[in-house]
Amino acid sequence: MPDDSTPVDRTYEERGERFAQAAERCTRRSRWAAHARLLVFIAIALPLLLLPGAGPGRLPLLIGLAVVSFVAFLALIAFHNEIDRRCSWYAELVKINAEGRSRLTRDWGKLTTRDELFADPDCRFADDLDIFGQASLFSLLGTAATPLGRELLRRWLLNPADRATVLERQAAVAELAPAIDLREAITAHGRLMTLSGTAFLEGFLDWAAGDPWLRLRPHLLWAARLLPVATLSLIVLNIVGVVPYLAWLAALAFNLGFTFKAGAEVHRIFDRAFARENAFQRYARLSALLTDSSFSTPRLERIRSEMSKGNLVAHRQMKRLHRLLSLAEVRYAMTYLPFQAFTLWDFHVLSLLERWQLNAGRHARRWLDALAELDALAALAALRFENPDWTFPHISDEETPALEATGLGHPLLPDDVRVVNDVKLGPPGSFLFITGSNMSGKSTLLRAIGTNAVLARAGAPVCASSMRLPPLILETSMRVHDSLQQGLSHFMAELRRLKEIVDVARKTRDEGNGALLYLLDDILRGTNTAERRIAARKVIGHLLAEGALGAVTSHDLALADTEELAQACHAVHFSEQIHEGPEGPRISFDYKLRPGIATSRNALKLLEIVGLDSGHAADSDRSLAKGEPAEESK
Repeated sequence: MPDDSTPVDRTYEERGERFAQAAERCTRRSRWAAHARLLVFIAIALPLLLLPGAGPGRLPLLIGLAVVSFVAFLALIAFHNEIDRRCSWYAELVKINAEGRSRLTRDWGKLTTRDELFADPDCRFADDLDIFGQASLFSLLGTAATPLGRELLRRWLLNPADRATVLERQAAVAELAPAIDLREAITAHGRLMTLSGTAFLEGFLDWAAGDPWLRLRPHLLWAARLLPVATLSLIVLNIVGVVPYLAWLAALAFNLGFTFKAGAEVHRIFDRAFARENAFQRYARLSALLTDSSFSTPRLERIRSEMSKGNLVAHRQMKRLHRLLSLAEVRYAMTYLPFQAFTLWDFHVLSLLERWQLNAGRHARRWLDALAELDALAALAALRFENPDWTFPHISDEETPALEATGLGHPLLPDDVRVVNDVKLGPPGSFLFITGSNMSGKSTLLRAIGTNAVLARAGAPVCASSMRLPPLILETSMRVHDSLQQGLSHFMAELRRLKEIVDVARKTRDEGNGALLYLLDDILRGTNTAERRIAARKVIGHLLAEGALGAVTSHDLALADTEELAQACHAVHFSEQIHEGPEGPRISFDYKLRPGIATSRNALKLLEIVGLDSGHAADSDRSLAKGEPAEESK
C-alpha cells in the first residue's frame, strides 16, 4: 500500500510514537514508585506500632528505623512527583504531535479548543473570514499556548503591523520553523500552566509593578517580627516557672487577633500574586529554555536578551518567586491557625515577596511579554513548518498599491481539496468583479484573499506561490446579520456596514497609512433587483473614488454595465459543468477563475437535483426563465 503521508506528517508520526513510548516508560516507573511508597509507609508504621511493647534496648533501633523510613518516604514523594511531571510532559507532547497531523488534514474536530478567544465586536472581518472558532485561522495557529501568547496572537491577527515589523516577524518565523523541539517545548509548557485567560496574570503584573504594602507600614512589619519572639519568651518563662501558662496563651490569642485584623489584606495580596497550578515554575522553565537558545535574527535575539539584563536573570527570579509563593500555601493546611498563632508566618512570607517585588517585580511584565511574543512567533513558525510550499509575501511600499498573488488558495482547506487561482486587485480606481453561479466558489475566493491578507499583515506565510501587497487595512461585508433588538432589517444592517467601510476608506486615504482592502460578497440582497443594482453601484463608486482596493461578488451580471464601472471593472467568473445521466442531472465545479462575466446559471438545475423541480410552480418558473421579462432585465 503506498505511503501518502507527507514528510511533515511522518515527522509528527515518528515524534508522537517516540513520546508515547517515553510516556509508557514513565507510567511504569510511576507505578513502581507508588508501590515503593506503600512499602516505605509500612516501614514507618510498623516500628511505631511496636514501640509500646519494645524493651529499652530495642527502642532506639525502632525509632531510628522509623526516622530513616520517613526520610526515604519524603524522598520517594519527590521522586514520584518528578516522574508524574515527566509523564504529563510526554503525554502533552504526544497530543501536540497528534494535533499537528490533524492540522495537516484540517480535521478540526480533533483539535483542542482552549478558552477560545473572540474578536472585538467592532472587527467585522473576523466573523466573515473565520478567524476564530473551531474551524478557523486561530485553530490553524493552535500551538500558541501561554495565556499572554494567545492574546498577543489574537491582536496580531486583528490589527495590521507596519512593513518593518512584518519583515522582522517573517525573518523570526523562518528561523523558528525548523526548530521543532523548541517550538513544541514552548507549547507544552504553555498548556501545562492550565491558567484560565489573562485576568490572573494581569492581577499579578499589577501587583509586581506596584508599591509594597507591608514595607509602607513598618509598624506592622516590626510587630510581626517581635510578637513571635515575645510569645516564645513567655513559653520559656512559663517552663521555668516565672509566669503562668495563661500568659503565653494570651499571647497566642493576641497573635490571632493581629492576624485577623491585618492579615485579610495580606491574603488579598497573596491572591493577586499567587501562581495557580505552578504557573511560574513553567514560566521559569520556558525562560531558561529561551535563555539557553541562540538566534541569528534581530527580533529573536532581542527577545532572548530581555531574559537576562544586568544581575537579573529571568528564570532564576521566576524560580525564586515560585518558591516564595509555595511558602504562602501554608494557609491552606489544617495546622495553619496554630502555626500562624505561634509564628505570624504570613507576614514573614509577604515581607520576602515584597523584597522580590522591589528587586525584580518591575521587570516581570517585560519578561512575560517577551515570552508571549516568542509563543506567538512559534505559532506562525509552526504554520510555516507544516506548509513548506507556502510563501512569505512581499510587502511593497510603492506609491500605486496593488495586491497580486499567484497560486492563491484558502488556507483552511486541506491540500487535496484546495483549488488555487491567480488574483490581482488594483491599482486604485479599479475593482475585481467576480460572477458565477451558486456554489461555484465566489465566496471562497473572497475568503481566500481575506485570510491570506490577515496572515500577511501578521508576518506569517501565506497560502500562495507568490504574493505582493501593500500595508493593508481590511474591511469586509459578507455575513451580515439583522438585529431584532436594534430593529434592523438585513438590508439596513448591510447598508450601515457598507457606510462604515466607505468611511474607513476615506480615513485611510486621508491619513495615508496604507491602503484599504474591501471584500463585498453579493451585497444588498435584501431588496428588489433594480434598487439593489443602483445602491450597489453607488457604494462601489464611493470606494473607487477613495482609492481603495477590492473585490465584489454578485449574481447580478449587469451590475458593472455603467460606463464608469465598466472602465474600472476587471471581470472574472467561475463556471460549472452539467452532466446528464440516467439518475438525472449532476453539477460539478472546477473552481478555476476565467476572464469575463459568467455566462451560465444553475439555480433551476439545483432545484431539480434536490427534487423540488416538479408541479405547476416549476413549469411556470421554467417558462419565465426561457423568455418572459424578469425584474433583472428591466
